[in-house]
Amino acid sequence: MAQPIDFPAWQALQQNFEQSKHIQMRDQFEQDPQRAERYCLEVGGIHVDFSKNRISDEILGNLVELAKQAGLPERMQQMFRGEKINQTENRAVLHVALRNRTNNPILVDGEDVMPQVNDVLRRMGEFSHAVRSGEWLGYTNQVITDVVNIGIGGSDLGPLMMCTALKGFGHPRLNMHFVSNVDGAQLRDVLERVHPETTLFIIASKTFTTQETITNANTARQWFLKEGSEKDIAKHFVAVSTNKAEVAKFGIDTDHMFEFWDWVGGRYSLWSAIGLPIMLYLGEENFIEMLNGAHLMDNHFINAPLEKNLPVLLGLIGIWYINFYGGGSHVIAPYDQHLHRLPKFIQQLDMESNGKQVKMGGEPVATETGPIIWGETGINGQHAFFQLLHQGTHVTPIDLIASLTKRSNLPGHHEILLSNVFAQAEAFMRGKTPEEARAELQAQGLSDAQIETLVPHKTFSGNRPTNMILMDEVNPRNMGSLIAMYEHKVFTQGVIWGINSFDQWGVELGKQLAKTILAELTGAIDPQKHDASTSRLIRLYRKTNCAEDGTCDLFN
Repeated sequence: MAQPIDFPAWQALQQNFEQSKHIQMRDQFEQDPQRAERYCLEVGGIHVDFSKNRISDEILGNLVELAKQAGLPERMQQMFRGEKINQTENRAVLHVALRNRTNNPILVDGEDVMPQVNDVLRRMGEFSHAVRSGEWLGYTNQVITDVVNIGIGGSDLGPLMMCTALKGFGHPRLNMHFVSNVDGAQLRDVLERVHPETTLFIIASKTFTTQETITNANTARQWFLKEGSEKDIAKHFVAVSTNKAEVAKFGIDTDHMFEFWDWVGGRYSLWSAIGLPIMLYLGEENFIEMLNGAHLMDNHFINAPLEKNLPVLLGLIGIWYINFYGGGSHVIAPYDQHLHRLPKFIQQLDMESNGKQVKMGGEPVATETGPIIWGETGINGQHAFFQLLHQGTHVTPIDLIASLTKRSNLPGHHEILLSNVFAQAEAFMRGKTPEEARAELQAQGLSDAQIETLVPHKTFSGNRPTNMILMDEVNPRNMGSLIAMYEHKVFTQGVIWGINSFDQWGVELGKQLAKTILAELTGAIDPQKHDASTSRLIRLYRKTNCAEDGTCDLFN
């Protein structure tokens, strides 16, 4: 399988890099008054200005040519047709089917998946209406006031992020809680705030055997049974799973088990029954609007020419920094408090997808692959890590995300917020020259000696790349479009690198080793062969927590 460095476009891009790496963006703006108009795109309610990047028409043209040579158009078609592009697991990749609002047939192994998708969506809607309207009652005939989602990874991050982002659309009676950490402190803190008779638990686990999720679920079950009975579990626990036997064994009515499929990856699953907490909180209509927004971006992605294709261009610009500038990290900086969970969601989406070291055929990659994704709300970041972004030695692209429409009626707040996000983008691009720093200091009346001492510290190199991503407003439709945009960006980059963006075998090794170590910690098995450090840590735990006779109580 060809490496991307073997494509002619890659060689052309290498020449572009050598010729352009010292060009300043501020000069490009001065020389090209139309740059901002040319390097921006709008899809639905999403506006993206990518003009503050170290790119030119020639560079973008060669990046698009790279995508063609890597076979991106055909790979896009294969995904939308339901072909099994996840080759290591022999699975289709069809999160796009979950939001296929035109309902055109999508086939997997010759079977149209849309009837199944629509049936689960209908059942989710009926259940959500019952809970939200107050028809669904707990075992003491009280309405549900608290929903606790127990899951991990994509079964937690997607619903948590969306419910937080769209809090203004949430049901006023429902309080949403999310438990993912097997550290008992998180579940304990939630259980201390809710009541058995008014709490609904959603257990989200495809196999219903995920260790962290089932441990938390069993603990929640024991807590509930201190007040309710076994027969009452069905009124307070539902499942998102495919394992009917284990769900029924837990005590959940399988009529309230909501299925999803092996062609839905965890980090792409918020559009599926995994999104049940989102529908409960926002309502069926808003959930459908979220799907509509994602479908809008899907249609753009599959139909727009590559040179005008928003997710493709963002993916290609990312390739430009990762593989030519050595920019190994990427910052997500939302200027909206309710989007503070977005960086973590994008972190899993990108790093679990493209954190790979071998190509589809099994041979080692010849380039860097997925970047390290990190970030925080932009306003907080300005007083923390933005210092490194402005004056550090790294080339770190930044996505600045904001809403054009204010979210609160507090006077002046939104204007201050947007002035900051716009100013940061300009500052990252322009920087401050020694001459500008010197003039500033002279205006302050400092002596020549003081000025020359301070000038190096007051100088900003600028030329730091940003994407300005603006939503008309933060609403379900635009959030759907935004997340779909990032999904397709990640896919684009995976195709360029020739890797499988849809498996995650790297997650499994630690889980396998943990099973053995857990048995050693509890004394269920004799000590196994480990490295000296791991063996010492196991002995330290047992010395601290086990009785003199060597017994350790797992649930103590």
